[in-house]
Amino acid sequence: MCKQGQAFIALSMRVFLTFFATLCAASPLFAQTPTQNQIVVTAQRSGAPMWTIETPTGTIILVGEIAAVPESTPWQPDRLEEATAEAQRVILRARPKFSPGDVFRLIFRGGRFTKLPDGGVAADYLTLEERARLAALEAEYDIDYDRRSFLMTGFDLLARRLDFDDDTTDDATDVVRKAADRADVPIDRPTRFRGEDLLDNLADADPASHIPCLEAAMSATEQGQAIIEARGNDWRKFDVPAVMDNPLEVALGTCWPWADPDLGEEIRGQWVSMIADAAQADGVTLAVVPLRVLAEGGGVLDQLEARGLPIGGPNWRTAEPES
Repeated sequence: MCKQGQAFIALSMRVFLTFFATLCAASPLFAQTPTQNQIVVTAQRSGAPMWTIETPTGTIILVGEIAAVPESTPWQPDRLEEATAEAQRVILRARPKFSPGDVFRLIFRGGRFTKLPDGGVAADYLTLEERARLAALEAEYDIDYDRRSFLMTGFDLLARRLDFDDDTTDDATDVVRKAADRADVPIDRPTRFRGEDLLDNLADADPASHIPCLEAAMSATEQGQAIIEARGNDWRKFDVPAVMDNPLEVALGTCWPWADPDLGEEIRGQWVSMIADAAQADGVTLAVVPLRVLAEGGGVLDQLEARGLPIGGPNWRTAEPES
């Protein structure tokens, strides 16, 4: 065969192989979707702590979320986006449902949420030591907390004095929600609490019930901003007990609504129920759950394990003190 003929055949083969490769990549007959294990690996590469539950019909990925991840925390949310786009469904926390009537209720009853009742002052409820600690913070920040409710004082200390939610990135819930919306992945959420019920619960609470929140917020603020970066780094290193023991995380978990016996129990029960239901579904379910709700003693992970579900992932239990 002449050289021109050989060259023509070689060129034709290259064109054919290129076309064949393109066809295989585009054709449903040859296309391959990510396996459940590949989706898990992609999610894990994001750097967020997570746990997996393998079921007879699928896989559940539980992402442990902390509020206000510092910008300095080295994690890769784009990996979580990729995993979300390949999941069959996601589960995200629900936001409270407030109506226009709730807004008016807050306006006309605002004093019941922001101030101590009946003209009371902090010293009416606090020990001498607690009041002295609060006075030191008042002097440091040139602010008067004497008439404020202890919950509002706790929130002010954490958000405005410690400034824990400044210079942060999107939290895991926002990352997954946006990715699920783009990829048309169904989103399930727990039942939304009505604003009216939340406001009534808060208004009826004994002022003294918020003292633990105040104490925890004072402890976090007294230790300063170093605890913010430490919490983010421990979260990224999957050192879950260290995150749970961080004064900031303790404060956030000690304040309303998490610490309210009725609301807190209902929130945890909703998560356990939804994840247990997902164990019966096909494919991959990706759930983003507040880390404190997941990893606390008797929390969601403990309850799921008690139901016999096999949980894989980092240790979440704080070591028991030696006797």
